[in-house]
Amino acid sequence: MISELVACVKTAGIDYLLPLLNKVKRRKKLDNSIVTAADLAVDKYISQFLSQRWPEIALLSEEMSMDTRARQFKLDTVKMWCLDPLDGTTNFAAGAPYFAISLALINKNRSELAVVYDPVRDECFTAVRDQGAQLNGEPIDNINLPTQLSQAIANIDFKRLDDDRAQQVISNPVYYSQRNYGACALEFCWLATGRIHLYLHGGMKLWDYAAGSLILTEAGGAHCTLEGEPIFNTESQKSSVVAASSVILFDQWKNYLSS
Repeated sequence: MISELVACVKTAGIDYLLPLLNKVKRRKKLDNSIVTAADLAVDKYISQFLSQRWPEIALLSEEMSMDTRARQFKLDTVKMWCLDPLDGTTNFAAGAPYFAISLALINKNRSELAVVYDPVRDECFTAVRDQGAQLNGEPIDNINLPTQLSQAIANIDFKRLDDDRAQQVISNPVYYSQRNYGACALEFCWLATGRIHLYLHGGMKLWDYAAGSLILTEAGGAHCTLEGEPIFNTESQKSSVVAASSVILFDQWKNYLSS
């Protein structure tokens, strides 16, 4: 299954995303998020492939209408695909080379399989639960991660944090440096590979984290909500995310944020 999914997702990225980079107009959907023709083209290509190859598995996609997504959330099904055809649409529309395609297979309310493809760098991140994570077919092995917050690079989305939390992080930064790249699934993958080390986000939807969170945990990282609960849910509400590349950093980061 993984090899077929990787081939499909890579074709979508190369044939439908890259040719349109910074060449499409963007518009706002009813929920105020941005969509482009590239989002819709990738969504159509991958959705058709999945329905033809595995017709018994339901699909939830970010590009479905709000009513259709609501119905999908209510389905009494064991397995479901979760697709974000273009993670980082704002970057893509502006020509910023940081975006990806994200696909996960959800089984009994948890991700079992994940594929995240970055066509700009031709990097494909994959994971199968309890079988580890890979980058372009090679195991992800982080052996040189920092062990202290003061050595770590943090990726923080300030826009979605409440004022008190944002002020805490701004007034008392415990990390070495801070970034925000603007594509959740790919940021999880960069956590997994140790390119960034800490993560804080005020609210993600299921398709934002379904694939990336599995890749992170299978690479040895950890995550939870700001309340210390599991981030994963198959409802329509958003989840905050606290995450780190290693359990050692995660415990320190979580303790700092809860202080």
